[in-house]
Amino acid sequence: MMYRLKQLLVAGLCLLPPAMPALAAEPIVIGQAIDLSGPNGSLGRDYVAGIKTCFDMINAAGGIQGRRIRFIARDDGGDPAASAAAAAELLEREQAEFLIGGIGDATVRAVADSPAVRRKGQMLYAPLAAGEQTHGQRVLYWRPTYRQELRHIFSHFRKLGISDVGVVHQDSPVHQEAWRSVQEEARERQVRVTREARISAREDSIAQEAQRMAAARPGFVLVIADSISTGLFLKAFRKHDGQRFVAGTSLTNLDTLRELAGSRAVEWTVFSQVVPNPGAGNTVLQMEHLGMMKKYRDESVSALTLEGFAAARTLVKMMQASRRSGPAVLQEFMARGTAIDIGGLTAAPENGRLSGYLDIALLTRGAGLVF
Repeated sequence: MMYRLKQLLVAGLCLLPPAMPALAAEPIVIGQAIDLSGPNGSLGRDYVAGIKTCFDMINAAGGIQGRRIRFIARDDGGDPAASAAAAAELLEREQAEFLIGGIGDATVRAVADSPAVRRKGQMLYAPLAAGEQTHGQRVLYWRPTYRQELRHIFSHFRKLGISDVGVVHQDSPVHQEAWRSVQEEARERQVRVTREARISAREDSIAQEAQRMAAARPGFVLVIADSISTGLFLKAFRKHDGQRFVAGTSLTNLDTLRELAGSRAVEWTVFSQVVPNPGAGNTVLQMEHLGMMKKYRDESVSALTLEGFAAARTLVKMMQASRRSGPAVLQEFMARGTAIDIGGLTAAPENGRLSGYLDIALLTRGAGLVF
């Protein structure tokens, strides 16, 4: 009787369906709308490559608290309105928990003030922009402000004994606002503006101002313009002055600069940088970036790939330290006010900014950026 009962039990167990595997944890969806094909496409592609490389590294190690990262980048073509539309799609259709920003202050404004971002209570993270405004704490920048970059440039030249500057600024609302910042910083840093040149998009106008600027012979020239106008100015200026320092900020598109000005004209140009040398291995962050870019990307490293990697690394650290999800992670981090070490570089919330790191790099004809 007992033997017959055992047989029935075994037969019954054999008829049971196989055990279902444990359901995989829902991925963490992180979206980004950024210029990948427009005027700043090379900046956007490098920034995205660095971000994606960091997330690939994290996923290979098991994700964050068992959840893998699903990163979705949408091309906005450099159009702020298209960026706002893409951001809305990422939030509403793809259910993105985090939204990484695009390029430029106009894009930041369009996205941060869009109905979808406001409705979702989203905080735009780490855009490639240098504005001072945080849009009612709807934006958390990773990089320093434009004014901080100007301060660093002036300080660099003061150390070289150069205390006068010629300023070239583009005739647009954004660049006129930057020109006012230059004037204020120059006064505070006791740097004399020996000549001011306002340029339009017309190449003949740029050529005339370049000739006048060269004749004024300032200690160095600071250009506040988009990458195309900067390249055209540099090309014209070098016809009259081949060795004077010309300076710009970290968001100058160096590919566009070389293409328009020529490889010879870029000698003696310097740019503020918001990350350390991407080609060096002096810190854990730099070594991780070099190693993972080699592993996951078939392309060279740049300051923008390292900035993307660092911004993504910071976001990962914030998520790992929090039990919350989505914008609440960023808000909690800002409220707590504690610093994060991302491998030799510190991210600490201060006035809506996470990093105050600044450096100066020289752009050369053959070797690229030299830190």
